[in-house]
This record gives sequence, C-alpha cells and structure tokens, in this order.
Amino acid sequence: MFDLTGHRALITGGTQGVGAAMAIAIAAAGADVLITGLRDDEFAQATLASCRERGVAAELMIVDLAQEPESYLDDLISSVNNTMPGIDLLVNNAGTFIDVPYLEMDYARYMRTMHLNVTAGYFLTQALARGWVRDGVAGRVLFTGSINGLLSEPVHTAYDTSKGAVAAMVRSLCVALAPHGIRVNSVAPGLVRTPLTDVLNQDAGLDAWMRMHTPNGQVPGPEVCGGAAVFLLSDAAVHIHGQTLYVDGGMSVWQQPDPPRT
Repeated sequence: MFDLTGHRALITGGTQGVGAAMAIAIAAAGADVLITGLRDDEFAQATLASCRERGVAAELMIVDLAQEPESYLDDLISSVNNTMPGIDLLVNNAGTFIDVPYLEMDYARYMRTMHLNVTAGYFLTQALARGWVRDGVAGRVLFTGSINGLLSEPVHTAYDTSKGAVAAMVRSLCVALAPHGIRVNSVAPGLVRTPLTDVLNQDAGLDAWMRMHTPNGQVPGPEVCGGAAVFLLSDAAVHIHGQTLYVDGGMSVWQQPDPPRT
C-alpha cells in the first residue's frame, strides 16, 4: 500500500534538509528520484548516494527556481523529460526564508521568497499536469508547506505569507485537478533541524524554549517528514485530496505552554 515501485518523482530543493529527507524516503519506497538544487555540492552528492543505496535511479539537476518562470520552465521540463521521462510524482519543496522585520522588508527579497515558495510550484505543477491530463496519467503532487502558514512570526512576514499561499494553493489546485485523477496535498513541518535552523544547535536556551512550545517536547530531524510524504504520494492516500498534514509534534494545536507552577 505504501510501495512507490514503478513511480518516478521530481523533488525540487531536494539536496538537503526536508527535501533530502523526503527524497530518500521516496527512494526507499521504490521510486526513482530526480532532484533539483542550486548547486552540486557535498549535500547533493550525499543525498544522491543515499537514494541510490535504496536500489533506485537518482539524478540531480541544477536550477534556480527563484526567477521568473518564463526564464527556466520550458528548459526545465525539457531536461526533466530527457533525464528521467515518465515523472508521475511531483514534490514542490524548494523554498527559502529570510529573517527581516516587516518594516525593513524590500521588494526584491519579498519577490524572491514568493517566486521560490509559491510561483515555482504553481507553474511547475501546471506544466506537468498538462502532460498528465493529455496522457491520462494519475499524477500526484505534494507541496511542502509550513506551520508558518498557520502561525506567524514577526521577522518572517514574507515567509509566513508565502506558506499561507501554499496552503490555499493546495486546496485550489485540488479542485482544479482532482477531476482529472490528479491528487494534490501538502506536508507542513513544524520546527525541524536542518542547515537553515542550525542556530538551535548553537543556542541551548533557544532549543529548550522551542521544545517547551511543542507538546511532544521534541525538535527532530527532517526525516520525520519522509514517512508523511510517502504516505500522501502512495495508494494509501488514494482518497485524500487538498489536505495539509502538519508534522509538528502538536505545535499547531497548542495555544501556549502551561505557565510554570509555584
């Protein structure tokens, strides 16, 4: 039921962090994987090696998805079809966040966040879905959302806005694509340990504070998102459309921690 053998997955931003964890889990479930990233570095090579150790094909493509889609989309789709034809699983994971207070945010940084976190996935899904509809393929799409699409932070206003848009986009694309047999869902992590959150490993007080604000008291690695991704892409989720699955240790349902008792 959770077997992805025979499928081929395109995972954007899959060289490290949550994207790499999902790529490895998808490979472990039997699917070939094509990963995009900004650079071919040690993170990318380690992820490819881990995927190939699972006995599947794994390839890397270098592309910057934070640009206007017109500048890369046609070439990207052509390269995807040449490198790994038959993609029927899409994971829109590429994303970024910038620590900038709202009153200091500028247009360029805001638009880079929106292009990478929202626009790229919207148009990449459209490009693949056109082929799936034409060829009668029951494609499956997964977005990486975030708890920040539900709960806000003062220095992440652009990121919060983008992840709120992802949650809405998942619902909207579900309505547009479900009649064609294409499933669209989202995994929304809470705080997990990735290179982008390395500050937690350097600040014990911040780490303890974040664990205190998570009901299960944990800030795990990105591998916790892998099983959720496999589930939503698998036949086990055949009747799940337009949903966001929070992988957050319960943070999204907790108003606030209990105050200290005296």
